[in-house]
Amino acid sequence: MYDILVIGGGPAGLTAAVYARRAGKSVIVLEKDAFGGQITFSPAVENIPGFGRVSGNEFADKLTDQALAQGAELESAEITGLVRGDDGIFSAYTDAVSDSGRRKEFRGRAVILATGAKHRTLGLPGEEAFIGNGVSFCAVCDGAFYKDRPVAVVGGGNSALQEALLLSEICEWVTVVQNLPELTGEKQLADALAERENVDIIFSAVLSAYEGDPETGLTGILVKHENGLTERVRAEGVFLAVGLEPQNAPFSSLVPLDPRGYADADESCAVPTPGLFAAGDCRRKKIRQVTTAAADGAV
Repeated sequence: MYDILVIGGGPAGLTAAVYARRAGKSVIVLEKDAFGGQITFSPAVENIPGFGRVSGNEFADKLTDQALAQGAELESAEITGLVRGDDGIFSAYTDAVSDSGRRKEFRGRAVILATGAKHRTLGLPGEEAFIGNGVSFCAVCDGAFYKDRPVAVVGGGNSALQEALLLSEICEWVTVVQNLPELTGEKQLADALAERENVDIIFSAVLSAYEGDPETGLTGILVKHENGLTERVRAEGVFLAVGLEPQNAPFSSLVPLDPRGYADADESCAVPTPGLFAAGDCRRKKIRQVTTAAADGAV
């Protein structure tokens, strides 16, 4: 039995664990993927107070180490079910089966959902088959595979611009496909990208199809312009940066969700279920950054 179960080990969840331990509470952080969350996919972060420039992995490692040093327990586990008993105690379940033949269970007096969000896809025919063999979400992870080759980045926000900048340093050519008439990322990133001679930006257009064979790899993409015309773009790799999808579905019976699937909680992070809170990127909010996730964890 723990005082607090934290489901999700990103900046919100790990910050919550640090604050919980400093308040003398027993806490366990349950994370299904990598501790640190989406920040681990960022090759360089320059807007975290106190860090002029730091890689996402380095920041995630420091935050994880800090939670461990405070005495928080961390465990790799995918929570697929959450119930609240008549006594107010929460039970979080995984699909893993214990030695007794029962689903593995974690019990706590309160729960903080910090489940974050995962990368969205475009839902195009054949897309799933290309993921890992032409379609990627992480330039720092997969960019080296496309050294001196043409690639495309889909999106116009901060993540897309960071991906494009990194890829422009190693790839032959980078084409950015943005569905709006302007980039929506920070001006500093947009200005840096405009200075790269091997970067082309296509505005008011969408990626409409992948070309190639999933067995042998991607050869190009089709881009549909606002006027209806279609253009073929050389690309042996495509990096999708089109937003995130909240990971709240397993908890919808206890947490009200907005139309996009985010936990419908305000700045208090509280939901109607007593003892249950939602923090970080999984929560309805205007700004999703490391700083706002950490703020939620503190709340």
